[in-house]
Amino acid sequence: MSDFDVTAADSIDLARLRRFVAVAEELHFARAAKALRIPRQALSATVIELEQELGTRVFVPGASPTQLTEDGAALLGHARELIRAHEQAEREYKPDAPASLRVGFVPGVTVSKWARIWADRLPDHPLEVVGVAQGEQESALRDGRVDLCFVRLPIDRTAMNAIPLWRETPVAVVQKDDALSLLDAVSPADLAEETLQDSADLDQAADTLALVAAVGGAAIVPQSIARLHHRRDLVYRPISDTEFTEIAMAWPAGSDTDLLEEFVGIVRGRSANSSRGAAPEPERAARPRAAAPARKNTAKKPAAKQQSVRQGRGRKPGARRGR
Repeated sequence: MSDFDVTAADSIDLARLRRFVAVAEELHFARAAKALRIPRQALSATVIELEQELGTRVFVPGASPTQLTEDGAALLGHARELIRAHEQAEREYKPDAPASLRVGFVPGVTVSKWARIWADRLPDHPLEVVGVAQGEQESALRDGRVDLCFVRLPIDRTAMNAIPLWRETPVAVVQKDDALSLLDAVSPADLAEETLQDSADLDQAADTLALVAAVGGAAIVPQSIARLHHRRDLVYRPISDTEFTEIAMAWPAGSDTDLLEEFVGIVRGRSANSSRGAAPEPERAARPRAAAPARKNTAKKPAAKQQSVRQGRGRKPGARRGR
């Protein structure tokens, strides 16, 4: 009875144990070496080293075909268990993924500029950019689908941080041959007799603008939405004397992380060398910035044509405008 202790193999590296198992299962050195893609001499040397280290023979000397000794058979079972346990541990091991940030944005907002800066500054931390429906901007934040979101105000500020970023000019979208298309900008008075299509649901803006193209009238939407769903058969004109809409960054209160603060800093223009500070207090950040003056088309229209457009405002209800 051999006094060989198979646990002595626990200290042997798995590469050599795999070579031993290959020979023990093939019972043929040449075939095992071919399967392992190593020279037969290297395989024979590994087995010799293994036997010397264990202090026992694992193959019967000179046997043809190759035969395992009693200790070799015991070692084969133990080696298989060691290899199986190691492979199982490798499958179950999941290294910690690098911290990432999920940033949402509503229709009309473009975040590619900040995503590029993020990739340059924090290449080891993935930035996931997620399109969010206008109607789901709050729920996406409160449900944790995104960590931070570019939203269109107003939103419920309860337990929510929000930093207003810029104002959007509202525009009237009309057919290209509509009388309003001759104006540089329109006023609420100009729209008084226009059929206004329901454009409250910005997630359905493409359908609303298709309706304007088909039956006429006007749709009032933020300028970014008009650009997003641009059509060749429609034009948009800024509306004067009306309220602006605002785009803001928002995230749940108390969810501040280093990565979130880093992204806020990038959007607000903080350089890579600037020290990262705490996010602004919500009430302080809520002060809107001054609106940038809307750019107008400075090309002058013939006086007679401008006058005819204004006179067209006084037509009878239901009367068709001349094209």
